[in-house]
Amino acid sequence: MKPDSRKGAEASMEEQKEACEIVRLPEELLSAAISRTAPRDACRATAVSPAFRAAADSDAVWSSFLPRDLPPLADGELSPAPPSKKELFLRISDGPLLLPDRLMSMWLDRETGAKCFMISARSLVIIWGDTPQYWRWIPLTDSRFAEGAELMDVCWLEIHGKIHSKMLSANSTYAAYMVFKIADEFYGLNSPFQEATVSLGGKESTKMVCVQRYDSEDEDGTDRVPENYWSFGPLLRRRTRRRNRRPVPPEEGVMHPQKRADGWMELEMGEFFNEDGEDGVACFSLMETRGGNWKKGLIVQGIEIRLKSG
Repeated sequence: MKPDSRKGAEASMEEQKEACEIVRLPEELLSAAISRTAPRDACRATAVSPAFRAAADSDAVWSSFLPRDLPPLADGELSPAPPSKKELFLRISDGPLLLPDRLMSMWLDRETGAKCFMISARSLVIIWGDTPQYWRWIPLTDSRFAEGAELMDVCWLEIHGKIHSKMLSANSTYAAYMVFKIADEFYGLNSPFQEATVSLGGKESTKMVCVQRYDSEDEDGTDRVPENYWSFGPLLRRRTRRRNRRPVPPEEGVMHPQKRADGWMELEMGEFFNEDGEDGVACFSLMETRGGNWKKGLIVQGIEIRLKSG
């Protein structure tokens, strides 16, 4: 055997010996070690050996991944009851699951175990939201929430939401997303741009956003703008129709929505860091109140607060 081959074989035998030594460790020690990793690592550990599988699947490991302050859930959300802590973690991370008032849902980030939430439209503050002339409440068949808010006709768009920082996971960076759809009949959503603001603990960020996607066009390439888009006279109406004939193209510094796998759209409103010991309220808003032009067709499901990826 060549010297290099002999050295390689010896190194491989040494690694196997060390692996065997690790396998001989008591299950409690293996569990303690795996619990200091992440849920994905624990799942991978089950493929190492039967001993690792027993340790990695143990309640001791998965209890460490479950937040100690899980909020109570609505009746029936975890029925039948999960037989193990691992199954409980997987069920919650498969969410969203409704909280008792059924106006908020939560789930766990599968990578880290961080708590994530969605605030329903009913729990948001929507200016003129209870005036049928401006907004109406419609049933939702593709959401965990029973209803959403559909914009009928306003020139003052203002939506606010909030969540207490104690409900979120500490030392975690979150992003807030407006989750919505555009109705078949819509206008005024592409211009002027809207302002999205996120704040927590005295820190605030504001960005320009546009709820209408760049490719949101009719088949004939025109945006749906009715004759009564402006109510201030025929000249202004004609100008507005020409200006809004096509959606505003992507512009640097303006955030546009993305299509989700569930069929809804989401628009990132901003991000924030929830520091350990933070005791405040994270606030979110979407506004367009300066343009004075009328808007229609925004269907709001809610605001989602989840761990910032990447």
